[in-house]
Amino acid sequence: MSVFASTFAMFGSGRPWEQIRNSICYPNLPVKIAVTHAGISVGEDGPTHQACEDIAIMRAIPNMKVIAPADSVEAEKIVEYLADYYDSPVYLRLARMNTPVVFDSNYKFEFGKGIIAEQGRDVTVISTGVMLFKALEAHKLLASDGISAEIIHMPSIKPVDAKMILESAGKTRNVITIEEHSIIGGLGSAVCEVLAENLPARVKRIGMTDRFAESGEPEALFKKYGLTGNNIASEAKKLLNR
Repeated sequence: MSVFASTFAMFGSGRPWEQIRNSICYPNLPVKIAVTHAGISVGEDGPTHQACEDIAIMRAIPNMKVIAPADSVEAEKIVEYLADYYDSPVYLRLARMNTPVVFDSNYKFEFGKGIIAEQGRDVTVISTGVMLFKALEAHKLLASDGISAEIIHMPSIKPVDAKMILESAGKTRNVITIEEHSIIGGLGSAVCEVLAENLPARVKRIGMTDRFAESGEPEALFKKYGLTGNNIASEAKKLLNR
């Protein structure tokens, strides 16, 4: 039997953290915690419901794996995969908002594996969750200015695909991370940990800085806090001194 528990990200990560740590992760039980309404795209529900710290606190617990799919197809395929996965607890992070569909029925998920959505040579942009769509927007904007951006989607945040990060960063030496989460402890931190120990590179982390957000339409909040294709492209140009 496969056990799934589901609620809002704020209530599935922060409130029961001690029980998750001691009663699920310590005995390494294969419980899947599938949360929705993660990040600032919760929108009008405001900062009390905008979980922007959940990846950090889940990633820190031994045995816990952390996943953030980009679209409905990827989410469905991951749930099917997890239904037959019994090796460890898993935190599955889902958003509230509707998203475009990128993946098709041939999609296959694997822990610790990223996906190269677009190949490039000048700058590496690594996203997770729904921020893949903002990264793809940035790819088009940068291409129009003659800048070749490699876009990596990282659904598996823990374990992260260190091999793919190092191969891409070794080629571009310029890395941007984009996440609908705090830049403290999330995808950006995971990428920086890999690079700091193996291959120093110029890095810009885009996400929520050390602050709470506010109520508002998701796209308006993305714009205010820099989670947009335009801002990714702008930061890429700064890294490249262009």
